[in-house]
Amino acid sequence: MDVDIPEVVAEMQAMFADYENALMTNDVDRLQTLFRRDPRTLRYGPGENLYGWDQIGAFRAARPAAGLQRTLQNTVITTYGRDHATANTEFLRNGKRGRQSQTWVRFPGDGWRIVAAHVSMMVE
Repeated sequence: MDVDIPEVVAEMQAMFADYENALMTNDVDRLQTLFRRDPRTLRYGPGENLYGWDQIGAFRAARPAAGLQRTLQNTVITTYGRDHATANTEFLRNGKRGRQSQTWVRFPGDGWRIVAAHVSMMVE
């Protein structure tokens, strides 16, 4: 298996940037599009465990739109072959440090989608 094929890494960098833009602008519809529409898709957050696309969407729709801005650092995107990738980053928001990880899969007809995500805050 080829790891970090340059054109696939570039695709994932663009997808990750698209996700971050949707997150910062609270574009709930776009965020939902980026997650795989499947009951097995999951997102573990700092205060919630969400199982399935429906629960993730309900969380996003109910979340306040204020205070979403953050600064990313130490972002690592790794691709495995042409259809699997991970994206991991650290972030700073309101003086607090957190971590985010995503597993992405390219699906025929759908393109790249997040199938698992995890967000946690660091204890200072």
